[in-house]
Amino acid sequence: MSLTLLLPLVIPLATAVLCLAAWSSVRAQQIVSVAGGLAHVAAAVALVGAAWREGILVGQAGGWQAPYGISLVADLFGAAMVLLGAITGLACIVYSLGSVDERRERHGYYALVQVLLFGVTGSFMTGDLFNLYVWFEVMLMASFVLLALGGERPQLEGAVKYVTLNLVASGLFLASVGILYGMLGTLNFADMAVRVQTVERPLLLAITSMLLLAAFLVKAGAFPFFFWLPASYHTPPVAVAALFAGLLTKVGVYAVTRVYTLIFTQEMGLTHGLILGIAGLTMVTGVLGAATHMDIRRILSFHIISQIGYMLMGVGLAGIALARAAQVGGAEGAALRSAAALGLAGTVFYIIHHIIVKANLFLVGGVIARFTGSYDLKRIGGLYKSNPWLAVGFLVPALSLAGIPILSGFWAKLVLVKSGIDAGQWVIVGTALAVSLLTLYSMTKIWAEAFWKDAPANAGAAGADPAALEAGARFGRWATGGPIAGLAVITVVIGLGAGGVYRYAERAAGQLLDPQGYIEAVLGVKAAAAGDAQGAAKDATRDGEVVTP
Repeated sequence: MSLTLLLPLVIPLATAVLCLAAWSSVRAQQIVSVAGGLAHVAAAVALVGAAWREGILVGQAGGWQAPYGISLVADLFGAAMVLLGAITGLACIVYSLGSVDERRERHGYYALVQVLLFGVTGSFMTGDLFNLYVWFEVMLMASFVLLALGGERPQLEGAVKYVTLNLVASGLFLASVGILYGMLGTLNFADMAVRVQTVERPLLLAITSMLLLAAFLVKAGAFPFFFWLPASYHTPPVAVAALFAGLLTKVGVYAVTRVYTLIFTQEMGLTHGLILGIAGLTMVTGVLGAATHMDIRRILSFHIISQIGYMLMGVGLAGIALARAAQVGGAEGAALRSAAALGLAGTVFYIIHHIIVKANLFLVGGVIARFTGSYDLKRIGGLYKSNPWLAVGFLVPALSLAGIPILSGFWAKLVLVKSGIDAGQWVIVGTALAVSLLTLYSMTKIWAEAFWKDAPANAGAAGADPAALEAGARFGRWATGGPIAGLAVITVVIGLGAGGVYRYAERAAGQLLDPQGYIEAVLGVKAAAAGDAQGAAKDATRDGEVVTP
C-alpha cells in the first residue's frame, strides 16, 4: 500500500499517540498537535494531487485482495474530503491555542481532536461498509468526549442528546450491515455494487436501503432527524463546535453520495426522489429555525441543517435525472444525463465551499463572544467600530453562505440551480432560491445586531468566559485571528477560482457516475467485466428499468 494513501490516516493517529505520551506537558501537546495538523494538510494535498493525476487510488491492507481484505480507496471526491478535513482540523487546532482553557488541555483535548480527525479521514477513505460503520463509531466516541470535556451542565445535557440519537443511528446502521451481508455475502463497496445487480429479494434490498439512508440522514443532521444538532452544537468550546460543524455532518452526506451512486442504483426514481424531497424539507426547516433565534451559535447550528439540504439536492437531482434519461433516451436523455452530472458536481462544489465557510463562522462567533461576553444578539453590538477586521472576517463567510456573487457559495448554488432547471425540478429550484433569501436575512440579522448597532450599556468583555480570556492572553490574537483570516482567504480564492474548482468537481462527479470505473479499480478488470455481464443479464429481465448510471 502506498504512503500516499497511508499517511493521511497514520499522521492523525500518530499525533494522537504523541499527545498522550506528552500528557504532563500542555505546551508539548500543543506543539505536537499543530505540527501534526500541518503534516496532515501536506499529506492530504499529496493525496489530491495523486488522485488528480492517476485516477482512483486503491490500497489493500495486509496484501489481502478485495473483497476479502480491508480496502482503502481515494477518488477525487474522497481525496477532496480528506483535504478539507485536514484544513479544518488545522484551523481549529490553532484556534484552540487561544480559546481552550488549560484545564481541558490537560485532560487530553488535543489527542481527542486528532482521534476525531483520524475517524473522519478513515470514513472518507474506506472501501467497505462495515469499516465505514467502525469509522463512524471512532468519530462518535471522540466527539462525545469532546462535547462532555469540561463537565459543565449544558455540555453534559448536549452530549447526552447528541449521543442518544447517534447511537440509534448506529443501531440502524449495524442492522443494515447485517442484512446486506446476509443477502450479498460481502460488504466491500465495489463487490456489493456487482452483486446487488442479481439480488433475488429486491423488496428486502429496498427496505434495507431505506434503513441505511435513515442512519446516514441522522449523521448528516437532515430532516426529520436534525433536532439533536441545535440542541448540542452550542454547548462545547467554539473550536470544537467549529470542527463538528465543518466535518461531522458532511461525513453523513458523503456516505449518502457514495452509497447511493455506487450501490443502490436500482430504483433511482424512488430512492433519489425521496432524497430530493428530504433535501427540500431540510433546507426549509433549518433556515426557519435560524430565522427565529437570536443566539449566534443556535443560528449557525440551524444553518448547518439548512445547508445540508443543498448538498442532498444534488444527489437527488442526479438520481431522478438518470432515471428519466433511461426512460426517454435520445437527445432528451442525453440532456438529462448532463443535468445529473451537473447535480453531482454541484454537491461536490457545495461541500467544498460549505466546510470552510461554516467552520469559519463558528470561529468568528467565538471571537464575538470573547469581546462582548455573550452570544445573544440583543446584548451585544458596536463591533464594526471597535473591531473592523473582525467585521470583514464575518462578512466574507456570511455573504458566501448566503450565495452573494462572486463568493464561493454563489457558484455552488448556481450549479445546483442550473441542474434543477435542466432536470425540470422547479419546486426544489424555487425552494433553494427562497432559502437563500432567508439565509441572507439571518446573516444580515447578525451583522446588524452584533456589528452595526451601538453596543448596549451593559456589553463588554467583563461578561466573557474567563477561561477563554486566559487562553487568549497566553497566545494573543493571532491564534484566533489567524485561522479566521486563513479560512476567509480560502473562501475568496474558491470564489475567484471557481472555474478550476468546478472542473475538479466535474471530474469527481464523472467518477461518481461511473460505478464500473470504481469497481474495476478496486476489484480488477475481470471483476468489472463480470459485473457488466451480470448487469446486462439483469437489465434484460426488468423491462428497461435503470440499474446503473
